[in-house]
Parts: sequence; C-alpha cells; structure tokens
Amino acid sequence: MASQNQELLQAIAKAADQYPKPAVTFTYGTAGFRTLGERLPSVIFRVGMLAVLRSQRLNGATIGVMVTASHNPEPDNGVKLVDPAGEMLEQSWETHATALANCETTQDLISAYEAIAAQMRIDISSPASVVYAYDTRPSGPGLIKALEASLSAFGDRVKIVNLGITTTPVLHYVVKATNDRSATYGKPTIEGYYEKLAAALKTLIGNRAPLAPLYVDCANGVGAVALEEFGKYVENIMTFKALNTDTKSKGALNYQCGADFVKTKQQLPPSVAEPGVLAQPDTRGASFDGDADRIVYYYLRDGKTFRLLDGDKIAVLAALFIEDLVKRARLQDAIKVGVVQTAYANGSSTKFIKERNIPVTCTATGVKHLHHAALKYDVGVYFEANGHGTVLFSAAALETLHKAKPSSPEEDKATKNLLALSELINQAVGDALSDLLLVEVILAHRAWGAAEWDAGYEDLPNRLVKVEVPDRTIFLTTDAERKLTSPLGLQKLIDEAVAKVEQGRSFVRPSGTEDCVRVYAEASTTPATDQLAAIVTDLVKHTAAAAATA
Repeated sequence: MASQNQELLQAIAKAADQYPKPAVTFTYGTAGFRTLGERLPSVIFRVGMLAVLRSQRLNGATIGVMVTASHNPEPDNGVKLVDPAGEMLEQSWETHATALANCETTQDLISAYEAIAAQMRIDISSPASVVYAYDTRPSGPGLIKALEASLSAFGDRVKIVNLGITTTPVLHYVVKATNDRSATYGKPTIEGYYEKLAAALKTLIGNRAPLAPLYVDCANGVGAVALEEFGKYVENIMTFKALNTDTKSKGALNYQCGADFVKTKQQLPPSVAEPGVLAQPDTRGASFDGDADRIVYYYLRDGKTFRLLDGDKIAVLAALFIEDLVKRARLQDAIKVGVVQTAYANGSSTKFIKERNIPVTCTATGVKHLHHAALKYDVGVYFEANGHGTVLFSAAALETLHKAKPSSPEEDKATKNLLALSELINQAVGDALSDLLLVEVILAHRAWGAAEWDAGYEDLPNRLVKVEVPDRTIFLTTDAERKLTSPLGLQKLIDEAVAKVEQGRSFVRPSGTEDCVRVYAEASTTPATDQLAAIVTDLVKHTAAAAATA
C-alpha cells in the first residue's frame, strides 16, 4: 500500500509540474475561486486534487467541479466544488482549497495534500467520483485540460464524468441526482434534468392554454444553449424568444446584457430595449446571467417606464403562492413556509412578507448562507435581490404531502400542485431556467401579467455602487453584513448619514467575487437615495485611501 501511494504521489507531482503557481494569492470565497482566466490553470489542477480528497472522505460520493465566472466579464473565470447533495462545498473545506491553491512549489503542494489526508484520515488510494462541467468562456477548454490532467494522475481510482458545456444549475442537479440513493430525484444526466422540469411543468399547467411567448435575454452565455435544448421538451406548452444568444463572438458574454447588468444599471439591456421587443401590452422579459443561475424579470409600464421584477419580487410571488397552496391543502399546521433574504433585499419586500405572517430570516450574502437558513423551514424560499435563489422542500414536508389524505377535490389539487412544484424547482441551487418556469406557472395560475405581479408593493428607491479600493479585506462586517466592525469609526459615519434620510438604509460589504467593496443605499425618494449612496461611497473611498497610506 505504501509503495502504491508513493507512486500515486509521484504521478500527481509530475502532472502538477506542468501547472506552476503564478505570483498571485488565491482565496476560496462565496463563489469559489474567481479571477482572470489566465491565472487559474494551477488552481484548477489543485481543485481536482481536492475534489478527489473530498469524495474519498465521503466514502466515494460524487463531487462536482464547475468552471465558470458567472456574471463576471469574459476574461475572468472561476471554479467551485459542489458537495454530494448539490450544495456548496462544506465551509470548513474552503481553507483546504485556499491552502492547496497557494502552495508555491510542487513539493509544498504534495506535503499540503498529504497533511490534509492525514488530518481527515483519508486513504488516498480509495475510490472517488468526480463530475465536472464548464460554461462558454474562451478560457474554459484550457482550464478543463488542467482539471483533467489532475484527475488523470489518479488513474482508475477516480470515476470521471464530463458533462461538457452546460449551466451551473445542471451540474448541481446531476451531482445531487447521482448521489440520490433512492433514485427518485431524477436521472443524473442533462437530459434527465430537462425531462424532470418538463414533466413537472406539464402537470402544473394542466389543460390551460399554452403560455404566452417570453423574451429571454441569455447574456450571450451558456443559458442560451440550455434554453434552446429545453425548448424542444415543452414546445407545445410554451415558447421562448431568445435574445443575446451569441456564445462565439469575443467579448459578447455578459456585455451590456444579463441579469447583473439589468439589476445594477436598473435598465433594459440595449437588445431588449429595441423598438417592438416589449412594446405589446402584457409583454414581459427575463434576463439570465452568464452561467444561468440568476434571473430577473422586467416589463414596461404603460409601454414606457422600465419596471424591474428582481429576486425580492420573485421570492414574494413564490412564498405567497406556496403559502396559499398549503392552506388550500389544509396542511398549514404541518408545513411552515418561510423566506430567507440578505441585506440587499429591498425594505419594502421584507415588510410586505412579514405583514402576511410569513417569517423572514436575514443572512449574510452568499448562497451557502441562504441555503442553510432555508433548510430550517418546511418550505424555505430563498432569493438574493440579484435573482439567485430557489425553494427548498424539506424531507418532512415531502413526506407530509405524499401521505396527505385530501377530503375534497380542491385539497387534492393543491397537494398535487405542491408536489409538482417540488419537482419543477431545482432543490440543489438557484436556477434561472427552473425559476423562470416557477414564475410562469404562478402567473398562469393567478391569471396575472407582470403589472398585477408588480402591484403588490412598491420598492423603495435603491442604489448599488461598486467601489474599487486598495484592500477590500480591511472591511469586516457583522449582523448579516449590515454593520461594519472595521475600519473603526466608518460605521458611525454611515449611521449619521442614514439618520438624515427618510426611510434611509445603507450598508457596506466587501465583494466575495471581485476586488471591490459594494455600497447599498435606499431611501424614500430617488434623490435622497442617490445622495445617500454618494455620501457613503465617498466615506468608503476616503477611509480606504487613508488605510492604504497609514
């Protein structure tokens, strides 16, 4: 055994020599590793090593590796690991990922690898299983070669499945389905994902007329591929008018399009703003982000005024609909619905949900935090304002639904619709396509258009500003990232600025995916919001500059 392990370590070292670490310090953050694609080959190689270790630690369970940088500019890329249930990598392992990524030499890398294995009592010769995928970025194929070089060094110890180019949510789905011992979640393939969504959609739409065509901005990313393929499964139920589907032209990805553009700029992508696109009454559109795990909706009020229907609006729509179904099924004593938000949630949405007696939990930004909090509810609805989110049905809730004994046709229908929703919604991670179908189903059941959906509450004016600073790590937060603990004194200045504004709220947090700090501000009027955002931004810049020269 010792000689076999020594041969394995030598094979890994030989392969690792081809991917030396650049003069960059890497950190595994809320979205894994993310930076310029050209900097990542060594990181990707080492992520492959960690994926194998993680699988071995979990008795050979399949681990996912996704190569993507989501909404970031095209030159960027990234990589993240997916745990067996389709959730983000266990947080305690993020330190191992960071440690391996920053080993300066191959010898250091092998030593760190052995140390992790020893600490976790992992037999490095035991079987492992890894499934991986990537998006349409130009740097993707080269980075996948680095990943494959890493996995190949382990020989036949590791079972490998390459999904090729697909969305982040599909990768999460396949990981979850592969590890599902009951074999009830779905077939662990891309086709299985489409089939599952299509079957649930057909159940929920029933005998209704086909849904109205929907404009979908695909951000010139991998969502365009998924939308085209999925459309073939539901062509008798709904059709998509896909925009921004250019996955080949250099620089097209996420450029002036996509969910992040719409949310940040508070405007239509230029391609969607073209005359005639949203001109017809009751026409609505939606935007995916680059890897199709975020979605936002929008429409033109009276054919003129841009109206954004973001993650907050989706969360409210979903929570109230599911709560209504639970009551119709007469299961409100057994199934409790809750909503999870972050500090970025608009204050009006939080107030609106609470006034309808649905509990709301606020967590730090990052899917792993929202997902964990959502698991505490029987049905947990979680969405970030940027449009990343999903709905989690607990095992207990599903058991209750399956064992329910409806006493009327209405109860029976509500119970069946809840079960179908649990199939339509990606239980592993935020999923733009799945969430799009969720929204369309609810609107069909309500007989609503975008305007009726939008009428529930009015967002407070808000601004999100990206501020580049010399060192984002000096900004430390508490209270679900709503308060700063460092730099000292800055939070007091922010509080003083907020106190001068009616319904004012502002917070500052370091980005988990980019080298910047984000400033959020909201108030009762647009001018007041703009003024508050400008004041807090100036405070951040001044404080950061002073810290850099101290």
